[in-house]
Amino acid sequence: MFSSFKLGKLVGIDLYVHPTFWLLPLFVFGASALAGDVSDALFQVAVLLAVFGCVALHEVGHALAGRYYGIDTRDITLYPIGGVARLERMPERPLHEIVIALAGPAVNVVIALGLVAGIAAREYLTPGSLASPGAGEQFLGQLILANGLLVGFNLLPAFPMDGGRVLRALFALGLPRVEATRLAVGVGAVAAVGFGLVGLGVVANPLTGSQGFNPGLVLVAGVVYLLGQAELAGVKAQAARRARGRYTAVPVGPADDPDLFTGWRWDPSRRVWSQWQDGVLIREVYG
Repeated sequence: MFSSFKLGKLVGIDLYVHPTFWLLPLFVFGASALAGDVSDALFQVAVLLAVFGCVALHEVGHALAGRYYGIDTRDITLYPIGGVARLERMPERPLHEIVIALAGPAVNVVIALGLVAGIAAREYLTPGSLASPGAGEQFLGQLILANGLLVGFNLLPAFPMDGGRVLRALFALGLPRVEATRLAVGVGAVAAVGFGLVGLGVVANPLTGSQGFNPGLVLVAGVVYLLGQAELAGVKAQAARRARGRYTAVPVGPADDPDLFTGWRWDPSRRVWSQWQDGVLIREVYG
């Protein structure tokens, strides 16, 4: 019924805002305005929009890292709980997946350090400015905190978050991709249960010590669990298609030179697909 609104392009990638996103600034504005401070409500909305600008740049980091490895990004969409860069395919080499996963948090680290440098420069040029910070310093301070939280949250080993993808890649160094994904999704499911318990108020928040209902964390718990299960199902389906022979080995080098072979080979005795790149065995997928 409602389609995502296109904001424009970032490094040649379409940037969209999902219709549900607008519920978040409305909620933030309403919560502050009901307290009787409209100016603070506008300030909090401005901070929120700036934070989601950082979220968009976080996704651009993933997209640019993917582009480096020959993986294009269809688009980036902002949702109330974060952003999603839709890569055309997921990297299957563990090192590539680690680099792409860490590229997003790395952008937030750079943003935070840049803001800290800006505040330090202002204090150097105008000594005492931090003693009584104005709206500008408060704005930048909240952005620094938000970027730090984005880094910490995204690096939690809860697949399919960035930290979970790093965990899957580490598992894949010694295991078939399906098994590596299964283990990472299992860890992510445990993390989702933790998010849900904190969000429902059953367990106190380990960061704040407070205990109460947090609908945002409950939503995050559901999304982490469902997306993890969906990706596991996709990886299993991909392995099954390869085992049935829908993916055939295509040599790109001379057929009589195995050292230049790139593609897939099927071993019927072991029922294993092996992937080769320039004569080097990359991984095996069990059928």
